[in-house]
Amino acid sequence: MPVPKGTTLDPERTRAALLASATAIFYERGLDGVGVAELCRAVGASKETLYRHFGSKDGLVEAVLTARSDRVVQWLTATVEEAGADPRAQLAALFDALGDWYRQPGFRGCAIVNAATQHHAPPAGPVADRHLGRYRDLLTGIAERTGVPEPERLGRQLLILLEGATVVADHHDPDGLAAQDAKRAALTLLAAEGA
Repeated sequence: MPVPKGTTLDPERTRAALLASATAIFYERGLDGVGVAELCRAVGASKETLYRHFGSKDGLVEAVLTARSDRVVQWLTATVEEAGADPRAQLAALFDALGDWYRQPGFRGCAIVNAATQHHAPPAGPVADRHLGRYRDLLTGIAERTGVPEPERLGRQLLILLEGATVVADHHDPDGLAAQDAKRAALTLLAAEGA
């Protein structure tokens, strides 16, 4: 895209703008829903600019998914930390935050898992694996604070509830209760473990 004479180029700002635009487009249309030429038109950049910053469409996809994973994990980690020291309160806060997300206009599920569902191969598959591992670590941390004998197993079970709630909220939640039901199940699971 032509740059007016005298304009100072800011590579970081350009990269951030490309990421923001591509994030919205990929979330709405999926990885296969837009080609490189259309993506460049939509984000207002030339192919050369996109390739200079990301190397390829796969490089852009990886950057978009990694940045989104970072934002989501930071948000949920902060939510857990702000809930105080009680693991039950942390878990309840996490599912309440997810419920708020599920009710947002344009909610389409987890962008990272959606991308990996389209493409199990790199870059989407490995990013999804890391993302779910980070969720599992967060949930296992909550489980460890309860003092249960097998926190890793409980963390995995809580991950299944979290991801299941996200899928149900996206595809089959006419009453908008997926997060609330998952929270109730998670707290019941903690109680069954003696936490």
